[in-house]
Formats: sequence, structure tokens, C-alpha cells
Amino acid sequence: MNEKLILGGVFGIGLTVVGGVFLATSLSQDDISQTDAFAVPGKPAMTVAVAHELFYEVTPALLLVVYEAFGESQEDAIYDTLASVTHGEALEYLYLERVGAMAGGGLAEDEDQTIHEIKLLTTEVTREEATLLIDASWQVIGTVGHSEHMHVRGNTYSADLTIAPIDGAWRISNFDLRDVNRSAAGETFLAEQTN
Repeated sequence: MNEKLILGGVFGIGLTVVGGVFLATSLSQDDISQTDAFAVPGKPAMTVAVAHELFYEVTPALLLVVYEAFGESQEDAIYDTLASVTHGEALEYLYLERVGAMAGGGLAEDEDQTIHEIKLLTTEVTREEATLLIDASWQVIGTVGHSEHMHVRGNTYSADLTIAPIDGAWRISNFDLRDVNRSAAGETFLAEQTN
């Protein structure tokens, strides 16, 4: 009898803890005040209203860090860099995309990538409480290559992004890639010789 009471008590405490964690997580968006500001890479911290107004600055700032993560060749560095600007489904999706590209013969350890510019082409944003829903198209201009030659790239991407304040920072929580256009992939040129 005592074992059943003890097990029942432990089970009840476990449910209370799980329920409390769930409640705290679900309330976090509701608890955000008008004056709470959240970190944006390379920018001053922004409130929800300011981030909504300046989404054209927030979006490329977050995407730039995603591309920096894609330039990494070690799995822990890829994950840690992505985790600084993404969360949940977006983190999982982007991490698996990058690691999958490495396994499938994409950017390898002896290759290098440098992003020169991320330019928003078309963007629509709507706000749902503290969350920004962004329909975006952007162009990434950069160089990719290895010791013998470099490629200038100008790929264009379209995606639905969800950006929300999570753990004190603006993060991409959903990344639904709709289209990739590599028709302006650029030109090949010899890499600079280094001594």
C-alpha cells in the first residue's frame, strides 16, 4: 500500500513539474512587455514593436549568422552558431541541411565560403503578438571555393520565416524554404596565391 502511495506521489510531482514547464514555456510570449528588448546580431537590442518596424534589418542580421554557420566544417561549431539565431524546428531543419550537404559532397573542410552581402528583395511581414511572420526573398552574394579557384555566387532564396524573441534574443523558429534560384551562380576565377 505504501509503495502505491509513494509511486502515486512521485507520479503526481512529475506531472506537476512537466505541467509547470509547459505552462512557463507557453506563457513566455504572453509575458513579454512593450519595453522588453531582445538581442539582434550586430544591432542594438529591439523591442517587439521596433523589430516589427525594422524587420528589414533583423531578417538579414539573423540570416547572416545562418550562413556563417554553413561556412563551418565542424558539426559542433555548425550547431552552436545556428543555435545562437535559430530555435526548435528551424534549428533542426537548418542543422540537418548543412550536415547533410557535408555528407553528400557539399562544402567540405578544404573549401571556404565568404558572404559579402545579403540583400532582401521582397518581404512581407505580419505580427502575431510577439512573433513576426515573414514572407521573404533574398539574394546572397559571396564566394565559395578552395585552394585552386573561387566561385562568385549570387543565389536567390524564398522562404516563410517565423521570428520570435526566445531566451533573450530574436531567433528564427520556423524556416520553410520555398525556392532556390541558382541561375546567377556567378563566375570562376583563380584564387589568390598566398606565401
